[in-house]
Parts: sequence; structure tokens; C-alpha cells
Amino acid sequence: MTAVLLEERSDGVLRLTLNRPEARNALSIELMTALLEALGRAAGEPHARVVVIAGAGPAFCAGHDLRELRHDPRRETYQRIFALCSELMLAIVRLPKPVIAEVHGVATAAGCQLVATCDLAVAAEEVRFATPGVNIGLFCSTPMVALSRAVGRKAAMEMLLTGELVDAAAARSLGLINRVVPRVELGRTVEELARQIAGKSALIVKIGKEAFYRQAELDLAAAYRYTAEVMTTNMLTEDAGEGIDAFLAKRPPIWRDR
Repeated sequence: MTAVLLEERSDGVLRLTLNRPEARNALSIELMTALLEALGRAAGEPHARVVVIAGAGPAFCAGHDLRELRHDPRRETYQRIFALCSELMLAIVRLPKPVIAEVHGVATAAGCQLVATCDLAVAAEEVRFATPGVNIGLFCSTPMVALSRAVGRKAAMEMLLTGELVDAAAARSLGLINRVVPRVELGRTVEELARQIAGKSALIVKIGKEAFYRQAELDLAAAYRYTAEVMTTNMLTEDAGEGIDAFLAKRPPIWRDR
């Protein structure tokens, strides 16, 4: 039986490939569970310093598996699926390591949510994004959570209310993705970005990622109080001392991740 999620490790980078190409990598219960389990393992794996999420076949991810949603039309089933999806998105945000989306083809509905949730996203030029649930009577309410935190409110509402496709250039201008590259350069660009980040102190990256998401939910004064304490804690780490000393001595730092 073919695995719905492929894992590959190289030079500090864990690559997770959604492997349901015949279903445009729709997020079935099985696939979401596999992703959750892989992220859980990655959290405690020292050699997995950066995670890349990609898709096999012609698309990155087409959202929820609509056939699965209609197969067992009970409230309990729907609650389970959407709760699982929410758990997956939170796991990405809470993972103490950066997560990069490598996007090709299309990323729609929960697939667009997945892109918006990842810390960084690089897309091929031909990629299209959409939250088209309104067109089939299922408003993209959970994708809205990530989308509205990644782009401005007006842009998010337009995507949610019209269901129209947004091209990669527009997605970048809205802040949904970081970079747009030719399809042939996508893998190389993501690999270089991932390895660049993997070369930083894993502890400092962990501190920074957690602080980024926590401060975003606070009011301005509380955010400054919180991040001042974070920087104090950061300054007391061995890697902060090493990094500053290396900078002053004009030499490369040697990270200990502590």
C-alpha cells in the first residue's frame, strides 16, 4: 500500500511530501493524521532543523477530501475532520522549528489554509490559490483563520466571498507567500532557503518562532513586555554569547543549540 506521506531527511531538513496525487493531495483523515504524527516526531528530532511540506503530482493540495466528507454525513464525522484539521494547523504553528511550504499547481481551501499556516511559503509562477468553498455551499471558515492572519482583511474577505483564483504574483503582494520562482527552480530555491535557516542555532530559532506567534496575539504594551523578557532569556543562552563573540571577532559562530 502506498504511503500517503513521504519523508526524506537531508542536511538538517525534513521534507514531508503529501502523496495523494490522484486526489490532488486532498487532506483526508489518513493524510492529516500522518502529517500530525510526522510533525510530532520532528519536534524531538535534533537533526530535523527545518521542515518542508510539498505535494506530489500536479497539485500542492486541493483542500479537504470532499468524497470523504460526503461518505459519512454525520455531525460527529464532520466535527472529527474539522477538529483534526485545526489540530494539524496548530501543530505547525507550535512546532519549535520553521515550516516551509513548497507550492506548485494549486492550493485551494484547506490547501490554501496549509500554505497560510506555514511559517514561510515559496510558490512556482503558475500556482493559483483560492478559498472556493462558498461556490459549493461550504464557506471556508477554518481556512479563514489562517488566511485572515496572513493577509489583510479586505483581501481575505474578497477571496472568501468570491472563491476566485489568485495567481502567485498577487498572492505574494498580499503576503500569502514569500517568493515566486519558475517551476524548474522551485525545489532548489526551497532547499537553499531551508538549509540557510538550518544553519542557524536551533534554540534561537525555536525561541524566535514561539515569540513571533505569541506576541502577535497580545496588545502593543503586553507584546513589548513579553518580548523584552524573551530577549533577556535569549541573551542568557550559550549560543547568544557565542554568536555575539563570533561577530565581534569576525569569525563564524559554532552553535551548540543551548
